[in-house]
Order: sequence, then structure tokens, then C-alpha cells
Amino acid sequence: MTESSNETFAESGDVLDWTEEDTYKFRLTSFKDDLKYWFQHENVIYPAIYRNTLISWLDDLEDLSISRPAKRVPWAIPTPSDESHTIYVWLDALVNYLTAVGYPDNSFKKFWPPTAQVIGKDILKFHGIYWPAFLMAVGLEPPKQLLCHGHWTIEDSKMSKSKGNVISPFTTAKDFTADGLRYFLLREAVLHADANFSTQKVQRILNAELADTLGNLINRCLGNTINPGGIIYNAAEYKTILRSKIALENMKALEELGEKAKKHYEENHLHHVVDAAMNTLRITNQMFDRHQPWLLKKSEHFDSAKELESVISLCFENIRVAALVLYPILPRLSSDLLDFLQIPQVNRTWEDTKPLHVTGTSIERTPILSKKVFFRKIKN
Repeated sequence: MTESSNETFAESGDVLDWTEEDTYKFRLTSFKDDLKYWFQHENVIYPAIYRNTLISWLDDLEDLSISRPAKRVPWAIPTPSDESHTIYVWLDALVNYLTAVGYPDNSFKKFWPPTAQVIGKDILKFHGIYWPAFLMAVGLEPPKQLLCHGHWTIEDSKMSKSKGNVISPFTTAKDFTADGLRYFLLREAVLHADANFSTQKVQRILNAELADTLGNLINRCLGNTINPGGIIYNAAEYKTILRSKIALENMKALEELGEKAKKHYEENHLHHVVDAAMNTLRITNQMFDRHQPWLLKKSEHFDSAKELESVISLCFENIRVAALVLYPILPRLSSDLLDFLQIPQVNRTWEDTKPLHVTGTSIERTPILSKKVFFRKIKN
């Protein structure tokens, strides 16, 4: 029986039609206590806001309809014991996680349970209640963690093909480059809330951070006025030579950057990784301005020459470490940058995010004879 209703669906605003029909049910309610126990583990649903949502849903838990009349849904898989019904699509879809890694052959056990499953918030109930209950029913462990994230909106509205407000990644990548689009998406998205997309915001962030803060710093270090020979000076010397307040602040930020970024990566806070890297590079630019290398170059004093070399060296060291830290977010651009700085592949591990003045490591490098624009400023 179908009845019209004046209720509307919250996300789309569409009118709801209620339907009653015979179906097979999964005894979801019998797994309520098991689900509660699973939720007790603090990080099993991350961030915690989604874990709290799932716990609240348990109060209204009902048995789940897992089939549909075949005459209404003929395209679905028939139920094993009754071909007049077909399998509910979400039961079929979720089981694909198992069959994709070999189930029911024992080879699937090499991959099960997964360390984490990444899902959007709109399918939280399917993955946070239905899926673990299905697994428990056949004696399998649920995933060790569900990592849930919000949606991308466009001008604060949900993207929808029916509304025609969908952003094409292919077109956008042409406008902002693939590196730029990847950087913006990973830099702006947070797990616990929706992220808003606007072309003005993309342009502003990419110009301010990739073009000005990072790219322009490289150009400044290789300018004909201060470093016409393109020399990368000994990174071990600047610590004893540069004693200004901003230089000491820069060295401290540089020393802490690797550990800060590692912690943020482990917590899936990619925006904080970028914040840490860009904040360090902004301090580097301030240090550059404070020491005025263009004036040091004009001076004939030996101390001025050593100070100039130290400023350039500290800048390059900040760029090297920032490139390593941002590698998971900007793999192609970071790789190109490390190639440009002549950093060997064996020196591109996370351990290498420690500054050279801390590790005492020496990397032999020749002068940089050609210039390169790593990220062009985007114009309207």
C-alpha cells in the first residue's frame, strides 16, 4: 500500500511517499549489545562526533528489511530461498568489501579486518550499524576503524546533479592545475564538518601559499642580486651565525615541524599539516626580510658575507623540510622540488624531516644553474 505524505526529506526537500510491502528481515535488534560494545572503543568511529551519532541511533534500532519484491526490483540478486524476492542493494553492496579480497576463500583473512574504512557521513548508518552487525552475524570482526568525513558543498549548498551545481574535477584541474586542486581539497577539508568550495577561495589560497609563500621563497634565494651563482650553502653554519629573534624562531619552528606534522597525519588532520608547514615558511620569509640579504650582498665585510650565506642556507633548509612534510599532499610538486634541490632518494624519508643542523648530515650539492617556476600565480 502506498500513501502520499506531506513530509519532506531534509537534505533534498523532496516529498516522501510511504510504502508497505512484505520483505525478509535481518534481526538487527539482536546485535544491539554487540554494537554498543564495539562503540566503546574510543577511536573505532572517528571523529567522535559521528560515534555519538551512531550511539544515539541505537535507541531506535529496529530489525532491518533486507529484501524487496522481485516484481518491483527485478534487477537485483534473487534471495537464495525465495526467488520472488531480491536482495536489498545495501546488503549486496556491503558484502562486496569481503568478496573483493577473496571471501569465502580463506585468502581474504590476509586483509581482514581492514585497518580503516573511509566513508562519507551520509552512509554512516550503513557502515556503522548495518555492516558491523552483518559481520558479527557470520562471526567476522568489523573494521578496526571507520573514518568518516563531511561533504563538499558549493556556495554552502550540497552538490547535486539534479540542481546542476556539481563541480567538475577535470575542468577545475585545468583551471588550477592538478597539484593545486589536490592541495586545496586536502588543505580545506576537515573530517567533522562540511567544506565549502568556491573558485575565489581556491585562487586566493593557492596564490597566497603555493605561489607566494613557497614558490616565491625559492625565487628569492636564487635571485641574481643575492645569489647569482645559485649556491646552496652549508646548512650546518647558519645555527651559529644567525642570532636574530626571528631567525631563532625560524630554526625552532623548523626543528618542530616534522614531529608536529607526523602527529597531525596520524590524527588525519591534513589541514593542520599544511598550517604547520606554511606557518614555518611564513616565518622563513620574515627572517629573509629581517636580514635584508640584498644589503648584505653589497657589503664588503666578511661577517656580512657569512650572514648572507646563512640566510640562503636556512631558507633552502626550510624548503627542503617543507617539501618532505607536504609530500603526501603534494607528491608531484614536492618530488620536483626535491629534485631541484638535489636531494637523493635515500634522503627522502620521514627521518629526513629533521633539520641538517640537528642530524649533522651533509648532502653534496652543486650550484643551481637554471631557475624554475614551481607554481605560477593564478590570474582571473
